[in-house]
Amino acid sequence: MDLKKEIKLRDLLPKRGQKDSADSPTPAPEEKPAKAKRAFSFARKPKAPGEHAEENGEKKQKKQKKQKLQKPKKAKKPAGAKTSARHKRLVGLKVGASQLAAARIVNNGSSELVQVARHRLDPGVIVAGELREPEALVEALKEFFKANKLPKQAVRLGIASNRIGVRTFDIGDITDPKQLENAIRFRAQETLPIPLEEAVLDYQILGDTVDEEGVITHRVLLVVAYRDLVDRYVAACKKAGIKLVGIDLEAFALLRALGDRPADAGNAAIVVVSVGSERSTLAVSNGEFCEFTRIIEWGGQNLNVVIARAMDVTPPEAEPVKLSLSLLEPAEAMQGVDPEHAAKVRTAVHEELQLFARELVSSLQFYQGQPGSLGIGEVVLTGGTAQLPGLDEELGRLLGVRVRMGDPLARVTIGKKVDAGL
Repeated sequence: MDLKKEIKLRDLLPKRGQKDSADSPTPAPEEKPAKAKRAFSFARKPKAPGEHAEENGEKKQKKQKKQKLQKPKKAKKPAGAKTSARHKRLVGLKVGASQLAAARIVNNGSSELVQVARHRLDPGVIVAGELREPEALVEALKEFFKANKLPKQAVRLGIASNRIGVRTFDIGDITDPKQLENAIRFRAQETLPIPLEEAVLDYQILGDTVDEEGVITHRVLLVVAYRDLVDRYVAACKKAGIKLVGIDLEAFALLRALGDRPADAGNAAIVVVSVGSERSTLAVSNGEFCEFTRIIEWGGQNLNVVIARAMDVTPPEAEPVKLSLSLLEPAEAMQGVDPEHAAKVRTAVHEELQLFARELVSSLQFYQGQPGSLGIGEVVLTGGTAQLPGLDEELGRLLGVRVRMGDPLARVTIGKKVDAGL
């Protein structure tokens, strides 16, 4: 996975002095031709002939006074003297349906994970990736950052929603950067399901090709998100005193962490699936950039529901049973569950996993229906629900491809004070 191909939703954060602007420019309204010359001007009026000499004299006096008040310059440090280098520190923040999670990274030549923190989030605050209770999230963020002594500066937020889309397309025969930008935005407007003014977008040129006639074709990766979706998260973080320096799509973060193609995979696509509490994020890469992503409405809560039905209990009461479940052991080995209920639980879980596998197959078939798509060599699993023992083997059997557990910490150095088991 080429880290240089990373793309972020840079234009989701306002610049200084602007209420709603972006790092990557938003489409400007069409300028209307001027009907008549204005009768006023903001230019300074010409000064009278004697004013120039008087003003120059005053400036000279002020300059002399300033020079007298200036402190003497410090002597330069000799070559080889030690200087205090400022390390680049970032906090990655994820707001999920059931918890807040943060990872603090120090980049000093290589990335080092120096802190990991988690905090349970009340149900209903985040639903289907949408922020429903902004004030509740604000209070939760304040408590989370304070309790874990997390810095509120330089925080990057990861979000995932089906209201965020990824597109790749080609634009040719444009060399002027401004014209290329306008062409990309025009192309985006053609493909968007919503008006451009209701969306925020970012793009990156993935590469250029030149044909025999010298015509340049640009490969463009476009990310589009609903503005109201993003604005809610940004406003909540701001109210909690958190300074966001970037917003990232969760699928891109997954591929950067787990998107290495195995040596024996050939030219197959890289598929990463993060199985969360309520939803799962699917990301597909060709080894250089994200080609396809989708949010599947399936997560650990689905298992809680079917286990609860099998045992005639509530879903919260079924949570401990799910956590003690192993697909590698026979049903009789389940602790604290009588054999009759254990058999029902195992059957219900297998049937529910079949539904999840069908959703994965449907999404991958949709990806492979696109021009230039690759074959599927393997699927890499991550996320809280993916920790269920034997889930990788069961999904591999249902999907018909190799499924393995991924290590999201493989590309970072683990700090001495960090519990990697978190």
